[in-house]
Amino acid sequence: MKYAVLCYHSENVVCAWSKEHDDEVMAKLAVVQGRWAKAGKLGPVARLMPTTAATTLRKDHEPSVVLDGPFAETKEQLLGFFVIEASGLEEALAFTKELAEVNPGGAYEVRPIGYFVDWSANS
Repeated sequence: MKYAVLCYHSENVVCAWSKEHDDEVMAKLAVVQGRWAKAGKLGPVARLMPTTAATTLRKDHEPSVVLDGPFAETKEQLLGFFVIEASGLEEALAFTKELAEVNPGGAYEVRPIGYFVDWSANS
């Protein structure tokens, strides 16, 4: 089963990291990612730009409205995600725990993917 591992953290904290600290965290994450990629269990990985670069389409009513900004009601922001292949939740959590060991702070949400199409593989 495929799982999405959503990475949350405070942008104020992460954006305040020095380039050296950020590079160090990314290098540690790359080690974890490399193991899972080599095992054929790692799919797309994305690090999102800050929420200041976000645009939101609100579909609460007609017509829909496009707004600058994320407009999320959270203290932590979605900073990126991983798509992994895991035999079950236990294995997905094992991957997530490895990420948490090398990436300080924040939270990870692990969610099964109900529908997945890899359009890059279909082109």
